[in-house]
Amino acid sequence: RLFYGCNRLFASQIISHYDSINQCKKEQPEYFNFASDVLDEWSKLEKVDGKRPATPAFWWVNGEGEEVKWSFEELGFLSRKAANILSETCGLQRGDRVIAVLPRVPEWWLLNVACMRTGIVFIPGTSQLTAKDILYRLQASKAKCIITNDTLAPAVESVMPDCQFLKSKVIVAKGSRDGWLNLKELF
Repeated sequence: RLFYGCNRLFASQIISHYDSINQCKKEQPEYFNFASDVLDEWSKLEKVDGKRPATPAFWWVNGEGEEVKWSFEELGFLSRKAANILSETCGLQRGDRVIAVLPRVPEWWLLNVACMRTGIVFIPGTSQLTAKDILYRLQASKAKCIITNDTLAPAVESVMPDCQFLKSKVIVAKGSRDGWLNLKELF
């Protein structure tokens, strides 16, 4: 069937695909990276091959009606930029852990894809965490980076003396904050 001009698989086709993998009829890749193996391939199909129309890969709308819409190409570009920020500016490497305590704003998904791209372990946290909750997660995970918003930054700052592994703090906010890297400014 066609849905917005894209071929979609029926549930039975998807189940048969997974059955064929489980029965070793299809070769599983040794290494799989969702960002490069799926998102970048769809971007390539949109951009170079012209086999797919440019459709949104990401579409976010908040309660006030503000929209953010990214194509596969834009999502790829922005996630590579975010990956560079995490790797170069924050000094994170494959296997390092980053905690993101954010509401589900576009940056949350962007950072999620950036972590997939780099092999950094993304640990999501709800924006309802208290300072005690944040401290526990930082200590238990040995996270080297925390990403949060200006509302939760004071809670993080209150537990900083007890977080020996934490190397960088990133804030997702319009304004800057002392001792924090601002994601929007780094972009």
